[in-house]
Amino acid sequence: MIDTILNTPLMNGTSLGDLLSLEFLIALLGDVLTAIVILIIGYLLGGWAGRRIRSIGTKGKHLDETLFNFLGNIVRYVFIGFSFLFVLNTFGVQTTSVVAVIGAAGLAIGLALQGTLSNVAAGVMIIFFRPIKNGDFVEISGQMGTVKDISLNFTELASIGNVQIIIPNSQVWGNTIVNYSVYETRRAEWTFGVGYGANLAQAEKVIRDTIMADERSMSEPEPFIQINNLGDSSCDFLVRVWCNSADYFGYQADMKRRVKEELDRNGVPIPFPTRTVWMNEGDSPTPHHGLTSSSDEDVVKADSELT
Repeated sequence: MIDTILNTPLMNGTSLGDLLSLEFLIALLGDVLTAIVILIIGYLLGGWAGRRIRSIGTKGKHLDETLFNFLGNIVRYVFIGFSFLFVLNTFGVQTTSVVAVIGAAGLAIGLALQGTLSNVAAGVMIIFFRPIKNGDFVEISGQMGTVKDISLNFTELASIGNVQIIIPNSQVWGNTIVNYSVYETRRAEWTFGVGYGANLAQAEKVIRDTIMADERSMSEPEPFIQINNLGDSSCDFLVRVWCNSADYFGYQADMKRRVKEELDRNGVPIPFPTRTVWMNEGDSPTPHHGLTSSSDEDVVKADSELT
């Protein structure tokens, strides 16, 4: 009975007894060791090649580190993949059949994971076309923050309050991207209102001198300071001055306060909404003036009875 089992052919004329022979076990052990060595070499070579490619991205300020990180990871996985193919060849497996099976499985997985693969495809487009990169201050899908990482599946932002924001790459690539860090300079803009009784030439000089005295203000391109609107209770100056992009937010906030303080110091009146109320006291209407929160000047006629 045992001899029958051991002499039963399994494949290619090889019996169970042949598989349990010392020569076969030694050959199998040699194949296993060879496979382990191939995998180790492939892993080490892949890691070395990936690190070499990623290091290229750090050698120049014009090179995109994110792109080279992506390429480094691709090269690493290619080395590991070829290592597995060599291992299969070592055990006599037909790799062409394996590749066909992997292709069919990949198609099925792709159909099941369409959303995830769309994120991966968008991630590849972002990495290659580089509309954003690490360190950029951007606004994407209504979210504003600094780009911390771009992976194949998602983009990570850090908000102004240093809160992590994760956006799927399909939403990044498929939406409008506002990148505030691309250009080195930006134009700051303010509107300053002065009263109708103010000396407009004096007000313009105070605004211009205050803003241009700041070292962050650029004289080229030439600043724009002109009356832009005649409101209900104010003459509005539109002011546009260029500055470095890195200074924009602090610069814009600082100038609002400094201009207000200088206008007060120089006696330039700041407008307040007013309302005139006419009180009919007998036959002689009497005007009463006062400050209100209304932005319009209203004329109200009211009848009152003297008691």
